[in-house]
Amino acid sequence: MVFLTNEGASSSSSTRRWKYDVFLSFRGEDTRAGFTTYLHKALEQQGINTFMDDKLPRGEEISTELLKTIEESMVLVIVFSKNYAESKWCLDELVKIVECREDDQMVLLRPIFYNVEPREVRNQLGNFGIALANHEKEFKDNMGKMQRWREALSKAASVSGSHYEEGCTTYKSEYDFIQGIVKEISSAIFNQRPLYDASYLVGVNSCVEAIKSLLDIESNEVRMLGIHGLPGVGKTTIANVVYSIIAHHFEGSCFLEKVREKSPNGSIIQLQEKLFSKILRDSYLKVDRESEGTNLIKERICCRKVLLVLDDVDNSEQIEKLLGKCNWFASGSRVIITTRDIQVLTTLPRNHLIYKVEELSPCEARALFNMHAFHTNEPKEDYSKLIEQIISYANGLPLALKVMGSDLCGKSIHKWRSALEIYWYWKAY
Repeated sequence: MVFLTNEGASSSSSTRRWKYDVFLSFRGEDTRAGFTTYLHKALEQQGINTFMDDKLPRGEEISTELLKTIEESMVLVIVFSKNYAESKWCLDELVKIVECREDDQMVLLRPIFYNVEPREVRNQLGNFGIALANHEKEFKDNMGKMQRWREALSKAASVSGSHYEEGCTTYKSEYDFIQGIVKEISSAIFNQRPLYDASYLVGVNSCVEAIKSLLDIESNEVRMLGIHGLPGVGKTTIANVVYSIIAHHFEGSCFLEKVREKSPNGSIIQLQEKLFSKILRDSYLKVDRESEGTNLIKERICCRKVLLVLDDVDNSEQIEKLLGKCNWFASGSRVIITTRDIQVLTTLPRNHLIYKVEELSPCEARALFNMHAFHTNEPKEDYSKLIEQIISYANGLPLALKVMGSDLCGKSIHKWRSALEIYWYWKAY
């Protein structure tokens, strides 16, 4: 399955905010009761925000509201079925879709040929030719509209897409075909989204690459990795970046933040429920007791290839309640645990992996502080001595550098000196 790429897209476009991940264009009479509804449900189950225009009233002309929805969608999926071209509404949608793709290279075009040959759509043959011939009788005084429809069909069908023919042996079933589409779209959306602001991540890339190597997502074995280090050294940030980069390779993924903070007073149940919500896409599943939640994890999640991150764990009991015996997960699953205390990781299987996050070097610390204090790595010269004192105080801890840099940003040198005296005072005590 090959889809259109986005070569030439500008980097500034990557910050664009989309209302919908996917817009589905389809002929309702052909596929609403089957294929398109199943595709819509499969996309939504993967957390892909999908617009399916099954509720808007149909009129002679496409509504302004629907045109705006197309403009606000990242991936434009066209389900070409046998009677697609019979609908003037669908053809108007298609014209808008092609225009959006031509106007914005960040928009992704995804044609699906469902029980039709791509050449039939591209060259307006068969049912497509008959439908357009009938439209020409109605629009003989508006051949410009006909030309736009024909060009849109030709352009959209010239994009390499996915083709399903009933009875074809390429796919085991329509279900497998849909899962393949969902996987491709999920990957495409992931590659489009700005996952983090790389300009403010100093000293992270080498850690991320080392962790990715340890996790080796191509391997089918279950791997568990503990990330440990001092408070404020960047464990959570690094785990977040790794999670963002590899999450789309798994059937389900969940990042449980601040486990240590949320565990007291029965809050572990809320973490278990979040796990079910993210992995199973079931926000209605409720847990009464922690032991019940642990058993449900074994029963409902063990058959899936998952990525789990338990962030800021401070005792082995939390791991047991959220991971059970640690041997319940399907082949290819990955578990990442961040902690200040390496002893917490002793509850993991003997072959678990360990990665220690080291403090930043003076050069890296200076770059990170400057980014937050000055939004550049070239600060004013008269601040240089104060900067060195602050870097010495922070001792290579990214969190301290970020907090102090943000706090001092835009302030006078006098206020910097006053703040520095306070920093040293608190460090002394």
